[in-house]
Amino acid sequence: MAAPRMPVVFIGHGSPMNAVEDNDYTRTLAAFGARLPRPRAIVCISAHWMTEGTWITHQAHPRTIHDLYGFPKPLFEIQYPAPGDPKLAEDIQTATSGIRINLDDEQWGFDHGAWSVLRHLFPAADVPVLQLSLYMERAADYHFDVGQALAPLRDQGVLILGSGNIVHNLRTIKWDAAAPPYPWALEFDDWVKSKLDAGDARALVADATATEAGRLSIPTPEHWYPFITVLGAAAPGEKPHTIFDGLQNASISMRSVVFGL
Repeated sequence: MAAPRMPVVFIGHGSPMNAVEDNDYTRTLAAFGARLPRPRAIVCISAHWMTEGTWITHQAHPRTIHDLYGFPKPLFEIQYPAPGDPKLAEDIQTATSGIRINLDDEQWGFDHGAWSVLRHLFPAADVPVLQLSLYMERAADYHFDVGQALAPLRDQGVLILGSGNIVHNLRTIKWDAAAPPYPWALEFDDWVKSKLDAGDARALVADATATEAGRLSIPTPEHWYPFITVLGAAAPGEKPHTIFDGLQNASISMRSVVFGL
């Protein structure tokens, strides 16, 4: 029997503290994870693995990376011991013609952009996970093309998961998670929602930083590109559904969406 077509998901991960906190956001992620069909494997695109070229983890047992500092000890004690899938990584490398994907045997593992989300969605850590890097010298259209190249995996039981933030400006952050959002952050988050609802992927890829609100929301693109990759993996005309929305710390959008569920 053929595997059911898997959805494609973007999660706004926000503060690393969401990995250990019990709040509306983390409870929503847990409930959403319980609704997801069980995948054969997960390909996770995190904002926190930035590389020259595009790489995918090729280890049988990827390590948990604590790529953060200044946070409480419980965050550094987290382990997410999901297995890898070297054969699937090799198959992805072979199948994605036009996008060169390199196999990583030692550099990376699961960074906090991955495990802070996965531990709520799949707490048993029993689904194989492969992490895919961001080729930072390439623009948004390249990352959209990566998503399109990955899209056939959905019909092989693979969940494509992006983890970043649509609005992410640490230079203007307020440390109170409930601080009122900046007007420009609300403006850009609303603009993204309107383009998602209209199915206007072209605008999201090409025009995100055309306004002052967009430039303030995306001062650097690493949290934006996982969203663009997920957008590329969604089928044309596939409607997005909001998992969670709202802004934390005044300048971090927690907007999370799923296509195909």
